[in-house]
Amino acid sequence: MSTIKCLIIDDEPIGREITENFAKHIHFLEVVAVCEDALEAMDILENTQIDLLLTDIQMPKINGLELVSSLPSPPIIIFITAHDKFAINSFELGVADYLLKPVAFDRFLKAINKAKLEIEIRKGASLNPNKSSEHIFIKANNKLNKINYSDILYIESLKDYIKIFTAEEVLITYSSMKAIEEKLPLMQFVRIHNSYLVSIKAVKAVMGNTVELTNEVSLPISKSRKDELFAALDINNQ
Repeated sequence: MSTIKCLIIDDEPIGREITENFAKHIHFLEVVAVCEDALEAMDILENTQIDLLLTDIQMPKINGLELVSSLPSPPIIIFITAHDKFAINSFELGVADYLLKPVAFDRFLKAINKAKLEIEIRKGASLNPNKSSEHIFIKANNKLNKINYSDILYIESLKDYIKIFTAEEVLITYSSMKAIEEKLPLMQFVRIHNSYLVSIKAVKAVMGNTVELTNEVSLPISKSRKDELFAALDINNQ
């Protein structure tokens, strides 16, 4: 695959030095920048394409968790920290791995390879839309879950998370509604409310400002979204 562009953040000089040295020994990694804190990194993330973020958590001003939570479309994340107490919160953010200092190179390499797989999937979906037109991979329950577009009934927004409902399961993942909407095929899904995105094929009926789906779930339709729904369903707004 092409080079993976990574950004390193650590408020401790020795931490930055070790992580950068490890990264330079992996031929497909390109260290774009090394930052002392999250504020410095935010400027780079806003103006530079970064595939992988290698960051400490316990830092002044803004910690690593707060930084990742603030990013609308974060790169793949690996946390490198001396504290194990943040592990659960980290994996809820969908990070690729969580490394405890001091980190051995073999453990670092294993984490990088996990991240590499996620980046390849993400880039593959972006560069080959026709090849990936039938499914999407969602990070949930500490694994990448393949979901066919045809199996999705609707998606619900829960602040920094979304719930993806299929006939068989419900998956919760860290994402904004806008981010997931951009990944789905436009002709198959329609936004009916700030909190809901539905599959057009799952719509069973429309009653006033409510849509009924094939699984008997009823969802509200925003007044501002009703015309968009009717256009997607190819019906006149009666």
